[in-house]
Amino acid sequence: MLAVSLAAAPSAVAEPNATSDVPLALTPPMGWNNWAHYMCDIDEQKVVSNADALVSTGLAAKGYDTVTVDDCWMEKQRDARGDLVVDRAKFPHGMAWLGEYLHAKGLKFGIYEDAGYLTCEKYPGSGTPDGGGRDHFAQDARLFASWKVDYVKMDGCNLWVPPGRTKEQAYRAAYEAVAEALRATGRPMVLSASAPAYFQQGEWGGSDWHRVLGWVGRTGQLWREGKDIKVYKASAPTASRWSSVLGNYGYNRWLTRYAGPGNWNDPDFLIAGAPGLTEAESRSQVALWAMMAAPFILSSDVSRLSPAGLAALGNTDLIALDQDPMGRQAAVVSSDGTHDVLVRPLDGGDRAVAVLNRSATARDVAVPLADIGLRSCRVTARDLWTGASSEVADTLTAKVGPHETAVWRLSPQGCAEPVPTGQLTGDGMRCADGQNTTGVGAVVLSPCTGGSDQRWVLGDDGTVRLDGACLSAGAGGAVELAACAEGQDGQRWAARRDGALVEETAGACLEAPATPPAADGSAARLRLAPCVDHQVNQAWALPV
Repeated sequence: MLAVSLAAAPSAVAEPNATSDVPLALTPPMGWNNWAHYMCDIDEQKVVSNADALVSTGLAAKGYDTVTVDDCWMEKQRDARGDLVVDRAKFPHGMAWLGEYLHAKGLKFGIYEDAGYLTCEKYPGSGTPDGGGRDHFAQDARLFASWKVDYVKMDGCNLWVPPGRTKEQAYRAAYEAVAEALRATGRPMVLSASAPAYFQQGEWGGSDWHRVLGWVGRTGQLWREGKDIKVYKASAPTASRWSSVLGNYGYNRWLTRYAGPGNWNDPDFLIAGAPGLTEAESRSQVALWAMMAAPFILSSDVSRLSPAGLAALGNTDLIALDQDPMGRQAAVVSSDGTHDVLVRPLDGGDRAVAVLNRSATARDVAVPLADIGLRSCRVTARDLWTGASSEVADTLTAKVGPHETAVWRLSPQGCAEPVPTGQLTGDGMRCADGQNTTGVGAVVLSPCTGGSDQRWVLGDDGTVRLDGACLSAGAGGAVELAACAEGQDGQRWAARRDGALVEETAGACLEAPATPPAADGSAARLRLAPCVDHQVNQAWALPV
C-alpha cells in the first residue's frame, strides 16, 4: 500500500479519468441540487427557476454552474424497451429539452439515479434486480448521454448483495460497473458516488467505511461519505439546521488524505442563506466547506437566499480558496471542543487558516504562527471576510463571534518551508498526548485540548517530534518519546493513504488503545502492532 514521507503528507491517488478519458472535476464541482429544499416536490418549473436565479444573482458566473435534478423525476416503471421514463406531469418537455435549456444558459446538466434496484424513494434504480438479474447501468448511461447529461449523482439505496459476497464487495462491483458504463458512452460525465455514506458508523467510522473510502475515488470524482444535511421543512421553517452542518463537517474534517484534483470528499449540500441557519452559521458553512475543498453545491430556493447568505456564497476569495488548484483539503491542527483550527496548503506557497467558534459567545482567539508550522518569519494575512490585510510576525488574533469562522489567507515572506505541525488525531477523535500521568516518555490517547502536549511536528526526515523529542519504538511494543538520533532505528515513520502511520524499521503500525483513561488520568500507551487492513484504531489524521 502507498506510503509517503510525513512532510509530503498522504493525499488522494487522483482519478480524474475514472469515468472518462477527459480529466474531470480537477477542482470541486459547484452548482445546485433540489433535494435539501424540495425533496420529491420537484418539477421542471422549479428547476428552471433556480437555474435562472443562479444566472441572475451572478452565482453562475462565479462557478455555480451544474444544475442537478435529484430523485423522483421518473415514472415508477420502465418502458417496454427497459428505458427510464420521465414523469411528464412534472417535466412536460422532457429531460433532453431541460439539458438544452441549461446548456443555452451556460450551465451544466446533472441527474440522479441509484446503484440499487430502486432509488431511495422507490423509483427504478440502475442496479441488479433484487434477487439477481440484468442491471441497467449501461442502458441508463446511454440514455443520460443522449440527453447530454454532464453530471450523474449515483445513490446507493436498495442495493442487492449476492450470496457469497459482502456488502462492501457488492457496492464496489456496482460502482465500478457504473464508472465503466459512463466511460463507454464516450460522453464526459462527472460521477458523484454515494457508496461510502452507506457504511458510515459515527464520526470516525468503521473498517468497512474506511475501506470504501479507499476505493471509491477510482469510480468517481466525488463521493458522499456520510449523513445527509438536514432538509428544509415548510412545516417548521425556522428549525435550526446548525447541528447538521457541524455533524457533516465533523465526519469530513478527518479525511484530508483522500482529497485531490479529481477526487473530492463531499459533506453534502451548502444551505447557507436558507432557512435554518443564522447569518454567522451561513458564513461558517461556506468557510468550512472552502477549507475542506468540498463541492460547493447549493440546495435551496436560490431566489430567496438571504442577502448575507448570498454574499457569503458569492465571496470570490472563499470561492478561490475552495477551488485552489493544488486541491489539498485542510487538516484540523488543533481542537479543544470549543475551537477548531484548520490549516490548508495552497498553490503558490500560501496557506489558509480558519478558526471555528462552536460556542454561543464571542471568543478572543490567538493562533501563533509557529503552532501552524510557520517559524521565524512574517506573513501578510488577508481576512477573507473583510478583505483587510495586515502584516503578522508572531500571532494571528481575532474576536470570533458565536458560531462564526474566521478565515485568513497567509502569504509568507522570507519563511522557511512550512513544517506540518499540530495534533495527531486517532480513534474516537482523541489526540496523541506526550505529557500525562502514565509515565515519563509515555504517549497516550487523550481528549484533544489544543495544548502544547499534543502539538506534534512532522519532519522531512520521517521523524514525529514533540518538544524536540522523537516518537520512538520502545520496549515490548510500546511507543515512547526519546532523544532524537540521526538514523536511529524506530524513529522513522511513513504515512499511508489509508491513514496508517508505519514505523519503518519494524513495518508495524501505530495503534490506539481500546481502553479509555482511568479515573486518575492514566491511560494505556500507544503501541506498535501488525498492520491490519483499514483497522480504525490504526488510522490517524495528520497535520499538513
